[in-house]
Amino acid sequence: MNMNKIILSILTVFFWVGGFAQSTKKFSLAESIEIAIDSSLQAFIAQNMYLSSYWSYRSFRAARLPSLNLQTTPVQYSSDFTRRYDSYENIDVYRQQQSLYSYGNLSIRQNFDLTGGTFFIDSELGYMRNFGENNYSQFTSVPVRIGYSQSLFGFNSFKWEKKIEPLKFEKAKTQFIYSREEISELAIQYFFNLAVAQTEYDMANDNVASSNTLYRIGQERQKIASISNADLLTLKLDVVNARNSLTNAEISLKRAMFDFVSFLNIDKQTEVKLELPGRPANVTISSDEALKYAREHNPEFMGYVQELREAEREVDRTTKSSNFDASFSLSVGFNQVAPNFSGAYKDPVQQNVVSVGLSIPLIDWGVRRGRANMARNNLNVTKISIQQKEQQLEQDVIMTVNDFNIQQDLINSAEEALNLAVMAYNLTKERFIIGKADLNSLTLSLNRQNSAQRNYISSLRDYWQSYYKLRKLTLFDFIQQEALTKQFDNFFK
Repeated sequence: MNMNKIILSILTVFFWVGGFAQSTKKFSLAESIEIAIDSSLQAFIAQNMYLSSYWSYRSFRAARLPSLNLQTTPVQYSSDFTRRYDSYENIDVYRQQQSLYSYGNLSIRQNFDLTGGTFFIDSELGYMRNFGENNYSQFTSVPVRIGYSQSLFGFNSFKWEKKIEPLKFEKAKTQFIYSREEISELAIQYFFNLAVAQTEYDMANDNVASSNTLYRIGQERQKIASISNADLLTLKLDVVNARNSLTNAEISLKRAMFDFVSFLNIDKQTEVKLELPGRPANVTISSDEALKYAREHNPEFMGYVQELREAEREVDRTTKSSNFDASFSLSVGFNQVAPNFSGAYKDPVQQNVVSVGLSIPLIDWGVRRGRANMARNNLNVTKISIQQKEQQLEQDVIMTVNDFNIQQDLINSAEEALNLAVMAYNLTKERFIIGKADLNSLTLSLNRQNSAQRNYISSLRDYWQSYYKLRKLTLFDFIQQEALTKQFDNFFK
């Protein structure tokens, strides 16, 4: 193998190993939340659900505008035998017929939400040519026609759409913000799961080093008979247990790290190192304040209003469908028929059409009335259900406020307990080294330190989870004193 091939092989191995090497990145809680609400799969789902509601609302708004429609039959040719009556012979005969037909209608329509009627302006042009023994052509035109159709007592779907669709869209916007706060809650959960795993791993690592050191000290002290064989065996057992705990902690750390990077949808080869958050200055939140923001911004409260409107719409629809109904349509325009195109628009004749329709339920064996009564009962059930849901949601807000206020005090206690536990362990360890403390005291002090460390991280996690749950329920940032809904327009610029 020549020198070039050797160099090439070394470079290939170098880049191959480098490609699989893990990159280490530090993440704070704020960075983790920001990445989650921007790049996680849940964020893409929330965004697309909002966009679906957005286009539904756009369709509703478009239906309120005038619509321009073209209906046309460009060419229709037929050649067949058709039955005709022969008046001279007083018999029916089959005769061959060939015809060419073309038609077009251009109309503008506008729906009226208040009345539920439809106003239209249209224009028509038709052409017909017959072939055979009597060839002739005809043009027919309606230069302009104005009309209006209206149901007098029937169900007005336009009116109910105007009540419900804007409400649905406002709910969709707040639901998008709500979903982002749900993602933040999940990010906090995965963040602290990894933080606990890293802390357990660090404590297990320190425990291995400390156990090895204490075991070596015990061996030296055993030589001068200042420690019993039983205590020395206990120190050796601590070394074995510490190594086993380190192995288990490493497995848990890898699993928690994989879950964290998977949720954030970042490179799976990234080795994460977390920076534990502190907490902001004391935030005072009252239950009344939180309930006020929840009623204003929470999409569930908007959903209750939408649910009630939809139940009322069903009552209106079923009630009116069971009663007498009448409709009418009116159109005024001009039309003309001529053998040529120009003649079809010359001296048009006025065309007036008025129609009245009646719909009278006679016998349906109570089907319509039963549907109307069922809709009324469903409305009553909906009102009661909404009242219960509102009470449960309000209770959830109040309990979350209480939990958050309690967590602020618990963090202070957990932080103080951790500092005391670390100082006590260091002092006990020094006393053990110089022979003034026994093994039981040292073990008890170490366990207290580890427990204090776990309690501190647990208090941090509970604090931030309570705070972000409160943000989700109220869609309000109590630190910045700003409604989260104000940030909505920044997401879809």
